[in-house]
Amino acid sequence: MSPMTAKPHDRTDESLIALRRILRATELYARDLAQAAGMTPAQLRVLQIVDEKAGTTPKTLANQMSVSQATVTALVDKLVASGMVERVSSELDRRQINVVMTALGQSTLEHAPDALQQRYVRAFAELADWEQAQLVSSLERVAGMLDAKDIDASPVLTTGEIPAGKNAQ
Repeated sequence: MSPMTAKPHDRTDESLIALRRILRATELYARDLAQAAGMTPAQLRVLQIVDEKAGTTPKTLANQMSVSQATVTALVDKLVASGMVERVSSELDRRQINVVMTALGQSTLEHAPDALQQRYVRAFAELADWEQAQLVSSLERVAGMLDAKDIDASPVLTTGEIPAGKNAQ
């Protein structure tokens, strides 16, 4: 076979292995976080946002995480049940509820393992602008190939769905 008629290198297996490594990294992180802090990556992200904003509304959480209000409600319910956050009526508008950190939530956040997405964000920030654009384009293309463009997903690296409803993690 001449170089002109040679088949291009089949990178299918290489791409599937890379995807599997990403999925495996998120599975291992979620397991480590559950063992160390007793929460899911999505719950940890809620704690981080509440901490950054010194308390916030569920609507703001939903907007920042790009998930539905029902999803945030389920996440906050779990965090309230575990004593990490509280729902408190706003002093300015009694109809508005704020989510605020408890001392236990603050301590848990301080001792939680470094979030996987934070590692990614640090490495991503070090890339040149063109590399960032190329990577975002490639990841969006992969999401499209998997028919995953319209899935409710937040900027939290974890496997599985972010559940909505009473059984949310």
